[in-house]
Amino acid sequence: MLIDSHCHLNYACLGNDVPGVLARARSAGVGGFLAISCRQSEWDGVIAIADSHENVWATVGIHPHEADEHPETDAATLVAAAAHPRVIGIGETGLDYYYDKSDRVRQQTNFRSHIQAARQSGLPLIVHTRDAEADTLGLLKEGGEGRLTGVIHCFTASQSFADEALALGFYISLSGIVTFKNARDLQETAKTIPADRLLVETDAPYLAPVPMRGKTCEPAFVAHTARFLSGLRGVSEAELAASTTANFHALFTKAR
Repeated sequence: MLIDSHCHLNYACLGNDVPGVLARARSAGVGGFLAISCRQSEWDGVIAIADSHENVWATVGIHPHEADEHPETDAATLVAAAAHPRVIGIGETGLDYYYDKSDRVRQQTNFRSHIQAARQSGLPLIVHTRDAEADTLGLLKEGGEGRLTGVIHCFTASQSFADEALALGFYISLSGIVTFKNARDLQETAKTIPADRLLVETDAPYLAPVPMRGKTCEPAFVAHTARFLSGLRGVSEAELAASTTANFHALFTKAR
């Protein structure tokens, strides 16, 4: 069975029919789901979804796009929310200098709070980064007490960034973007990720993979991404499913 390591089950286009979304995914061979939050107002909702469905887990975090709207969300707030037993990650968080929807200094402050919360709680960090490789790595490398691990989600960055993130102990998660025809550089990087550090995700409801482009992305579609990756990496679909599922549990559920 596959695990969708990053999906937004609370968004209206999926949240209006969570049982149906999960049933379709399970029929496609997807047996686990990490429901990601992006703003504080979503935390209760994603935790409620995780509480109500088997093999669904939740995260608490503030997306970099939302940093301006959440100046009060510090590490202590995140750690307190992460005490719920169904919460297994901190994020998504990070830096996005492509859209710049929040002030960059505020994004950095927000990211630091999440890094501190991950260290204090021992939970993995879910990192979003776009056009901000140097600053993302710089903040991840800043000193601090406690363990820090996590995943670079929806990876689209450079080979050198992948190498540095792996050296820090992070995992790399690939979304449907890797199936796109114009993603040649990403596909080459995808071949180099160690089998014990690779995750798969949808980022549903966004980024539907080939051959589902143009549709609202659902967790079921992670099977298409996994099938593409198995061919790209020269392994069987069963082998890729087994390794990415084992990696998910090694990173996330063992933290509990």
